[in-house]
Amino acid sequence: MADLTTRCCVVGGGPAGMMLGFLLARAGIHVIVLEKHADFLRDFRGDTVHPSTMQVMHELGLLDAFLSRPHSEVRTLAAQIGEEMFEIADFSHLPTRAKFVAFMPQWDFLDFLADQAKLLPAFRLMMQTEATGLLRDADRITGVTAQGPEGAREIGAELVIACDGRHSTIRDATGFRVVDHGAPMDILWLRISKRPNDRGQTLGRIEAGHIFIMLDRTDYWQCAYVIAKGGIDEVHARGLEAFRADVARLAPYLSDRVHELATWDDVKLLTVAVNRLDTWSRPGLLCIGDAAHAMSPVGGVGINLAIQDAVAAANILVPRLRQGHATPADLAAVQRRRERPTRMTQALQVAVQNRVISRTLARNTKPKPPLALRLARWCPPLRRLPARIIGMGFQPEHIRH
Repeated sequence: MADLTTRCCVVGGGPAGMMLGFLLARAGIHVIVLEKHADFLRDFRGDTVHPSTMQVMHELGLLDAFLSRPHSEVRTLAAQIGEEMFEIADFSHLPTRAKFVAFMPQWDFLDFLADQAKLLPAFRLMMQTEATGLLRDADRITGVTAQGPEGAREIGAELVIACDGRHSTIRDATGFRVVDHGAPMDILWLRISKRPNDRGQTLGRIEAGHIFIMLDRTDYWQCAYVIAKGGIDEVHARGLEAFRADVARLAPYLSDRVHELATWDDVKLLTVAVNRLDTWSRPGLLCIGDAAHAMSPVGGVGINLAIQDAVAAANILVPRLRQGHATPADLAAVQRRRERPTRMTQALQVAVQNRVISRTLARNTKPKPPLALRLARWCPPLRRLPARIIGMGFQPEHIRH
């Protein structure tokens, strides 16, 4: 017998897990969310909250409280190619309550969801508790084994939902097949202090052989230095001083601050992956978010796609769980609902990776602005299309229950 039981056990306290846990508990479905860390405080997790996610917050009646927390707002996205500046996306025309991207540290976002969920009697969050395996009864998943402050334990559940990311322990325990689409780049994340006279627009800088992204975090810049896949050893071999010089050249007004990168410990490697499970569920188990599909950082849409998965899962599963049980057909319905926008988003990301990023990294001559950007400069309404794709996705979800 499991020493703890619940109707739903959500593994992973990231955006998908916390949102789904909140939505289930809000509907009166008893849920336990397992988070292996003691808090949500981790650097260089995705911090962009897109209009589609804020629309969900609005539909839940939480948007004003959410936006009362410290954040910055970006209404346009721009890129500098060589010496020319191009506006890529204009969010001001989206049919959403919030017509901007909010930059908020992910730990603040997750703390907000946790605070709201803890007000619900059907919700329980277990920190410092890591799922280590699955409980089974023949072919059906019946819960998880876990390790927490009180030691090893078993948690029985009518339904286990894996939201534990691209390195999902639960996904690995199932033997699901992963379809890998590859990625030509990795990313080096770093932070550099921000000063009042710095330009305030969030932008990317594209030069021959280099792509450098700067995200405004109010009092510091979160920067992404894009390198060729597996190129970290070459970067290290050139030395930290050469790396600082590259950053200063790509963002000259940071040249008096690159010394803040004191050691390589200040530069974190993100190994980029784009993959997707061919099957997201089996009896008693469902994978969503990065556990079902790891996204490229292109467009910064990973968090928001995970949130949309959570909303769709709640919309489909809550009526079934209220009436009795979620069947394998119900779990498969979540995949059918979310697989198409996932495939479309990944296809677009892979196209950008292969046609823009990999070619830019391989160039040793001045890059030419793509025709699409030149057309968008001439015809501003064209900026609405990328804004809609980035800000809302291909199939935005809405609260039903």
